Amino acid sequence: MTDQPKIVRVSVSEAARLFGVDPHTIRRAIRRQELRYVVVQGRYKINFESLVEWSQNRQTIQNKMNERGIGQFVDRWKIRNKKFSPNPKIVNPADNNKDPEE
Repeated sequence: MTDQPKIVRVSVSEAARLFGVDPHTIRRAIRRQELRYVVVQGRYKINFESLVEWSQNRQTIQNKMNERGIGQFVDRWKIRNKKFSPNPKIVNPADNNKDPEE
């Protein structure tokens, strides 16, 4: 059995809510083939990775995501307790590649 990466897919309404846009905007992007998706029981299931790529290429979508979508909650996610902060070696992988003799 091979380990394939798990693909996260969301519905049109979930995508619209996450990115702070109207569902018609998501459907328009589907029609223009700007998003990767599958149809499950007659409903679109959109690849989340393609949604992120799509949103990052459009400033208006980024702004809406930050104002009305998931972006408005990012400040609340900052970890202030160092006990639960990520390991710096994981966060800065470039530092891991340094020669220990330097």
